[in-house]
Amino acid sequence: MHSLVFLCARQVIQDQVFACQALAFLPQELYAVLFKAAFLDRKTLVLQKLVQMWPFPLLSFQQLLRENSDCRRIPLQERPTKESVQAVILGLSARLREPPPRRKLQLQLLDMTGILDSGYEEDLTTMTMWSRTVSVIQTCIMGQLNKSLRQRRRRAKRRKAVPPIYTPTPIEVRVDLRVTHSSYGFLKDTLQTSAFSPLRLCCRDFRAEELPLNSTVDMLELLDPMHLRRVDLCFNSLELSGLCELMASIVKFTSLLSLKLQYSYVDLWQLSSEAEDSFRIFISELNKLNRLRELNMGSSCLSGRLSQVLSALPSPLESLELAFCYLLPTDLRYLAQSPHATHLKKLDLSGNNLSGALLGPFQAVLKAVSTSLKLLNVTECELMDTHLISTLPSLCRCVHLRYLGLYGNPLSTSGLKTLLLRSEVLPELQLVVYPFPVDCYEILPWPPPAAILLDEEKFAHVQAELRQMLLSADRANVLWTTDVYGPNMPDYFSL
Repeated sequence: MHSLVFLCARQVIQDQVFACQALAFLPQELYAVLFKAAFLDRKTLVLQKLVQMWPFPLLSFQQLLRENSDCRRIPLQERPTKESVQAVILGLSARLREPPPRRKLQLQLLDMTGILDSGYEEDLTTMTMWSRTVSVIQTCIMGQLNKSLRQRRRRAKRRKAVPPIYTPTPIEVRVDLRVTHSSYGFLKDTLQTSAFSPLRLCCRDFRAEELPLNSTVDMLELLDPMHLRRVDLCFNSLELSGLCELMASIVKFTSLLSLKLQYSYVDLWQLSSEAEDSFRIFISELNKLNRLRELNMGSSCLSGRLSQVLSALPSPLESLELAFCYLLPTDLRYLAQSPHATHLKKLDLSGNNLSGALLGPFQAVLKAVSTSLKLLNVTECELMDTHLISTLPSLCRCVHLRYLGLYGNPLSTSGLKTLLLRSEVLPELQLVVYPFPVDCYEILPWPPPAAILLDEEKFAHVQAELRQMLLSADRANVLWTTDVYGPNMPDYFSL
């Protein structure tokens, strides 16, 4: 539902040229609703002009694009279109070149954080986090060039009279940055000059992919320790020695809430005496992260070491991701009894074999986290029907559970139906990512060879049955899907 104000705003921006001309005469109180309407409807000229003329100190995507009384739609939960994001950036560029109308207040902060990344699927109409990073950097570079041009004009003014030069008010641009090998060079240059530029780049969440250790350390040294919320290092293959070196740079971020080190390939199994020294250094540095609430050690071998890692943390975690970490029963027993258990909102144990000796400790973990858990991911954990059914009493105690990931487990249609019926006691459940049932393949055992195709007709029948069961249970609001890479699985900060 939309309010009358929002519907009128949509009508006003249909003629973009007219709307741009009329902005100077419209009440400032309408700018927010005009921004959301223009963003949703891809009215790029209006968006650009709105940013150029923005009369308030703050322009925040999270405030302007959330659900409100004028428009229930939430653009922050959708993939942003290239046109809309680029229009905002172009408006910022125009603001640097031309003075906006005289106002008592000037734009001081453009907060572009909180936009959903485009995920794994290729969609040419949306803008990825990497593309946004590049676009913002290019705008910052242009702002620095404009500043240099103004300085040259001032020097020339001493020699002869020239028209007055517009000096823009410095604007902080708060963004989530993603850096790869190809963007490393100009991102580093931009951050180095950012403090002296009219556009001052400030990073909230930092993600580096496949970046060498020395380059990662260089980037971290350039980030503002007061504002950084997350460090996400993916496919960096740090190993233990590199991780220790990196932690010396990470501990300066006193406001850090999230540390994601997936695919660092740290192997803590049977360490040499020298490696034990490195591990102690890592533990010591981890102890300095007083505000840490999320830790991801995915694809590192933590066998028998989880207690040492988690006990080093000064505060309880709320999100713990241990995918493919070769966990032992002792690791899960510690987790069930640790101070972290009663605080965990998100738990990812994907890729650990929970069907054997880990099953009992896993069920104990579920009982321990039952009062707080909102997201559970046990993708590819070799859970069969018997394991799932024996786990349901523990699972159904997690009354706040919203998201359940079961993809890649050898479950049958019968097992999925049992889960659906028993999960009716979970009132907050919103999403279940389930596997293709084993009985929809012609050949077993699990997993089927790549050459064995899914019987799509049989699977379509299963989908229809599950949908009908949800409707009969008055649970049509719960999404059951096999889309493991979809945009629906939430981030820790959105829980």
